[in-house]
Amino acid sequence: MATDRTATPPGAGWAGNRRGVAVVAALMLGAFAFNTTENLPIGVLKLMSDDMDVSLAAVGLLVSGYGLTVAVVSVPIAQLTRSVPRRLVLCLLLAALFLASVVAAVVSSYWVLLACRLVTAVAQALFWAVMGPVAVGLFPPHVRGRVIGALSVGGSAALVLGVPGGTWLGQHSSWQVPFLVVGALAIPPLLLIATALPSSPPEESHAVRGVAPDTRRFAVVLTVTGLTVTGVFAGYTYISKFLVDESGFTESTVSTLLLVLGVTGIVSVAVYGRLLDRFPRATLTLPVSTQAAGLLGLYVAGDSKPVAVLMMVLLGASLGPVFMATQSQVMHFAPGRTETAVAANGAAFNTGVAAGALAGGLLLPVIGVRGTFLVGGLMTVAALALLLEEQFLSVGRTKAWSHVPQPAPADKDVYSEH
Repeated sequence: MATDRTATPPGAGWAGNRRGVAVVAALMLGAFAFNTTENLPIGVLKLMSDDMDVSLAAVGLLVSGYGLTVAVVSVPIAQLTRSVPRRLVLCLLLAALFLASVVAAVVSSYWVLLACRLVTAVAQALFWAVMGPVAVGLFPPHVRGRVIGALSVGGSAALVLGVPGGTWLGQHSSWQVPFLVVGALAIPPLLLIATALPSSPPEESHAVRGVAPDTRRFAVVLTVTGLTVTGVFAGYTYISKFLVDESGFTESTVSTLLLVLGVTGIVSVAVYGRLLDRFPRATLTLPVSTQAAGLLGLYVAGDSKPVAVLMMVLLGASLGPVFMATQSQVMHFAPGRTETAVAANGAAFNTGVAAGALAGGLLLPVIGVRGTFLVGGLMTVAALALLLEEQFLSVGRTKAWSHVPQPAPADKDVYSEH
């Protein structure tokens, strides 16, 4: 039986593949919906607590438990489903998001809501693991970074538009309404993917395995993800307290500053995404550097309002691009299947979020909110040192072998050039 293929020929680019662009747009909207629902309870915490007559801590568990579930199940579920056609997988995951969101809104029970959140968390873990390889596989390798950048914009927009929008809806109606809206957002991408994505087995895609498998470099990237995310969330979890107590901003101003941080994040992801293919190393090293500068700058001079705003902009321009660049690199260096590699990076990210928030909370009464940014900055500096060491060793190996005639590779490893 003939196989339905949509991959473009090697010379084609982004604009020539309309079906591929449609799938990427669908995946962007799916990423937006999943990321929004993950953090949605944060904005309607009090409303949910009052309506279901449970404590704020119990509602908070709906967020922390969600993240921990994603961290735990990402790799196992990616491995279990590695042979299932991606069109079927993605449609089932988006259907699960729709159904879980509707049930959570209609049945006003804490335990039902918790169960729905766990189902959605498992669906999100697999969605993030497979969407990158699926999207990349529809385009030639030379635009891989641009594809990953587009997907990252969808996820980043959730924190700037999705969560604030859901919060506004909840405050002007009920907490159930934003859940229903997020569920509805899953329908358009489900229909697009069902009609535009080929039903080919995953093994037929050129993106199913890493371009240049390297276990050591893959491990370095995972470690960088863990260190940077743990570091930033050790301080960022308590950024509102810092801006009020240390910088002297009013609470009403803090929301504006967080919006600036979010918008900066979307813009930086879009910019870095267009540079990933040309400068794969720099697009990771630079945002790690600016994250370290932002965290340490807040610790050193965060009591100055202009400095605090500048450091917030640096942080906004860092976290999204760091995760986007590590996603690109784990796919490049994956020692096995790329969806397992992406799942491992997602697990490292979610573990870092939980570990950073926990570490910051434990350190807060000991070293104060300002000290949490010092700890986060030092962890980010450690990640930067690891990156620079790996790059130095890579340059050394390249020079050592430069005099030996090498066969031309089938897929050029651009990571050895920058």
